[in-house]
Amino acid sequence: MKFGIRNRLLNLVDEDYKKFNEKLCPDTNKKILGIRIPQIRALAKEILKDTIGWEEYVKDDSVEYFEEVLIQGLLIGYSKLLIEEKIELLKYVIPRLDSWAMTDTIVPTLKIKNSNLVMYWDFIMKYINSDKEFEVRFAIISMLDYYITDEYVDKVIKILNTIKHEGYYVKMGIAWTLAEVGIKYNNELLSFIISNDNKLDKFTHNKTLQKMIESYRIDDKQKELLRSLKRK
Repeated sequence: MKFGIRNRLLNLVDEDYKKFNEKLCPDTNKKILGIRIPQIRALAKEILKDTIGWEEYVKDDSVEYFEEVLIQGLLIGYSKLLIEEKIELLKYVIPRLDSWAMTDTIVPTLKIKNSNLVMYWDFIMKYINSDKEFEVRFAIISMLDYYITDEYVDKVIKILNTIKHEGYYVKMGIAWTLAEVGIKYNNELLSFIISNDNKLDKFTHNKTLQKMIESYRIDDKQKELLRSLKRK
């Protein structure tokens, strides 16, 4: 089955987009075919509709291409499996992630329901202290997409403040998530930023403020305050 899926991917290759995507995703160690995300999403939905036993494809570790990993993750996201079953399949895919584009495309497609947030939170916490950059980013982007809520905002800030991974895409993920926290929960984020509990390194601290300053959802007065909080 895997070769059938690969052949379907090969038929969608766009050489110009391949060159563009190679520049956009220099972090991946996988070969990039060059297929636009809407086409990959459409193919994943077709596979779910037409293919029996697609779960075995998700478990296949012999994939060579960036787009194959995306298909594996999107199959999980678009499926109607129970959260327990999705989590079991994610355990196969997460170790294969090696690009911000993989994590940032797959995570929002999972559509984690409110009723499943507790279970999914416990699952992603297992990756927070991973030494693998994109396993950590997977957990961070999950917090960004599902946990900036009244119930979880304090937990999100606390957990992000503990991450020590030096990976660029981890730090950028933390900054992006904290900036979104700051936009929605301004008082909570500012209280953290100016507190002695703030353990963010200079890069992540300043990137968080920069991303908030760049947002149209922050007014000019607030932006001046944020600029004053940047570390020299």
